[in-house]
Amino acid sequence: MIRIVKRRNPSQAWAWATPILAVLLTMIVGGFMFAALGKDPFEAIRLIFWDPLFSEQFASYSRPQLLVKAGPLILIAIGLSIGFRAGIWNIGAEGQYIMGAICGAAVGLALYPSEARWLVFPLMVLFGGIGGILWAMIPALLKTKFNTNEILVSLLLVYVAEQFLAKMAFGALRNPDGQGFPGSRNLAQWSSSSNPELIAGTGAHWGVVAAIIAVLVAFILMTRHRVGFDIKLMGVAPRAAAFSGVNPNRMVVLCLAISGGLAGLAGLFEVTGPSGQITDSFNQGYGFTAIIVAFLGRLNPIGILLAGLLMGLTFIGGELAQLMIGLPASAIQAFQGMLLFFLLALNLMSDYRIEFGQKEAA
Repeated sequence: MIRIVKRRNPSQAWAWATPILAVLLTMIVGGFMFAALGKDPFEAIRLIFWDPLFSEQFASYSRPQLLVKAGPLILIAIGLSIGFRAGIWNIGAEGQYIMGAICGAAVGLALYPSEARWLVFPLMVLFGGIGGILWAMIPALLKTKFNTNEILVSLLLVYVAEQFLAKMAFGALRNPDGQGFPGSRNLAQWSSSSNPELIAGTGAHWGVVAAIIAVLVAFILMTRHRVGFDIKLMGVAPRAAAFSGVNPNRMVVLCLAISGGLAGLAGLFEVTGPSGQITDSFNQGYGFTAIIVAFLGRLNPIGILLAGLLMGLTFIGGELAQLMIGLPASAIQAFQGMLLFFLLALNLMSDYRIEFGQKEAA
């Protein structure tokens, strides 16, 4: 007889081994999926994980792109992890990412061309964060006032944000000199609103700097500050948190504001840098992929930093595999989804153990 028995204390060994095993299982099962699609699984795995970093043919382009892809994932995942630690499930970071980009870009486009050029980009950053926070406040207020489910509300608001993005790209933010084509002016081409590489050839821009700062601040907050203790206590024992003086409604608002603000900043840094403009296809799913990054990093800021780099690598390698062997984009998305599936499945072993024995007599 096979039984699943709850451990007296969570296994730290399994906690640290789970992400590694999840990656290995994803490679193995993903390889079978690639083979079923008629592609060489070993070549596909090599293109995704090895060639972007170590191939002389591709590395010169792919290495700088690693930070470009990882920056927004890390920034969003840090915000999500704080809420997840408190048991507050913000699944709508993609919508907050979009709204942050729209609000920040709108400020830059409204000031174009401005003589006070030094002021433009800081204002865009400010309003990008505010845009993400305000969008996150919708599920926060509905949760605190009407006890709605923040998972459903935040998720459904993503589709509202996508429709609003299309409306802005075809309407109010459309480039007046664009001969009727959808999309805003290219913010990356105007020095006052651009977010260029800080060190040439590295891909590091202000969004990457913000991601690193967010990692450091989150680490200090969760390990050295009373607020971090309250967040973890609320996630583990909500009743104990209430007895210790933690206001659950304030915690909901705080956690959603942090995650929404960081997602909005990620959108702003993306629209002023790698993307360059507001278009109806601006969003690339970073808000959803960041959920995988947060769990792969064990909701730990340092782990999220490493997980973000790994997930950024799958984005770059996935694009490379599509180009070189014709792998479908949907297969790459399924490959990334497998990572979360195996991570959550193996996470069971941290709190439970499997026992084998004889079936007891009736």
